[in-house]
Amino acid sequence: MDSTLNQPSAVEMLVDLLATDQEIAPFLDDLSRLAAIELTKDLPVLCGITLERHKRLTIVGSSDDEARKLDEIQLGFEEGPCLHSQKTHTLIRVDDVESETRWPDYMAAVRGHGLRSVLAVPLDLEDVAKAAMNFYTTAPGAFNDSMIEAAERYAALAARALRVAVRIARHAEAAEDRQRAMESRTVIDIAIGITMAQAQCSQDEAFQILKKASSHRNIKLHALAEELVATVGQSAPMTVFEN
Repeated sequence: MDSTLNQPSAVEMLVDLLATDQEIAPFLDDLSRLAAIELTKDLPVLCGITLERHKRLTIVGSSDDEARKLDEIQLGFEEGPCLHSQKTHTLIRVDDVESETRWPDYMAAVRGHGLRSVLAVPLDLEDVAKAAMNFYTTAPGAFNDSMIEAAERYAALAARALRVAVRIARHAEAAEDRQRAMESRTVIDIAIGITMAQAQCSQDEAFQILKKASSHRNIKLHALAEELVATVGQSAPMTVFEN
């Protein structure tokens, strides 16, 4: 009996992968590896995923170290098919890097790695960020219609995972901003109380005294409040958040 009949297909491996509970970064690495396996026929295929958020470019998934290196080079040049794909939200196919005239510096680097064909597929992140999936292989004209269709299927899966990851990041950032604001408010409230006791004034008068002192010394109110709290021998206050 052919032993390959008992080996799981890339699709079956993906089902197992989606059923496991893991962090988004290793998931995207695994997804890149599965996409590379799916597209590898007669020629080896490399795969990587890049993300742009808050004007910062990041590699968020790679099938292997070589794929990551190629994407790192592209990010270093700040040009290339993957970056162009995620910026314009269009599929980019380079049939032969030997004759490609776009992104000359990056194409020269790709040629130096013995690669000939590049495919970049944009990811739909619903305007929350920009991303694309990059595929490389060693022969010209390698990415035919069926391979592009397979690449787009994996790109759709990567997009779904990244949409979730970006939403989680946005919520975490918002929560962190709220916590910092509450902590800032705590030290200011303590400083107001100290000023009320020292100046024998009302809460509003104490706040106005602190604001004037902050403006006169050209420092933020929060920094002034921390200094005042420290002068009475207290460490920086911590805001307690109940679960």
